[in-house]
Amino acid sequence: MKKVEDYITAIPDFPEEGIIFRDITSVLQDAEGFQLAIDELQKLVETVECDVIAGTESRGFLFGAPIAYNLKKPFVLVRKKGKLPRETVSQQYELEYGTAEIEMHRDSIKPGQKVVIIDDLIATGGTVEAAAKLIEKLGGEVTKMVFLIELAGLEGRKKLAAYDVGSVVVYAGK
Repeated sequence: MKKVEDYITAIPDFPEEGIIFRDITSVLQDAEGFQLAIDELQKLVETVECDVIAGTESRGFLFGAPIAYNLKKPFVLVRKKGKLPRETVSQQYELEYGTAEIEMHRDSIKPGQKVVIIDDLIATGGTVEAAAKLIEKLGGEVTKMVFLIELAGLEGRKKLAAYDVGSVVVYAGK
């Protein structure tokens, strides 16, 4: 029986020498791989108290939406600044060289709602930490963060120590 990691393509020396890029497009391109990825991510949230599933742009949408559908939960978008049409709240976060900003619709989370955040990858944890802060600004509570892939060598889990974090596949390096 295949595992999710059997569908992930490792590309050495991309985007620079010494880095192994973990490509999930090979998971998405295979019906069984995609189904397995959704199933494994969903197992990490099935017993978690949750009113809403949130996905971060853009690959979090690919995994979060089907899980929200399966669990009969609403799905909300966490997007790059300037992409949402209605009133938003935003959160800036640090990148390796500079800053970025993400947004959510102001009415996407109601006070007291319990939220699971889904994304494809946890590296340094900056994006998903910013997403959690946005949810908390709106009065929500992050009950779990789940990822298809974790790059443990980048120590994102340390940044997210205040949260319940789960990953399907963990790679020791960067």
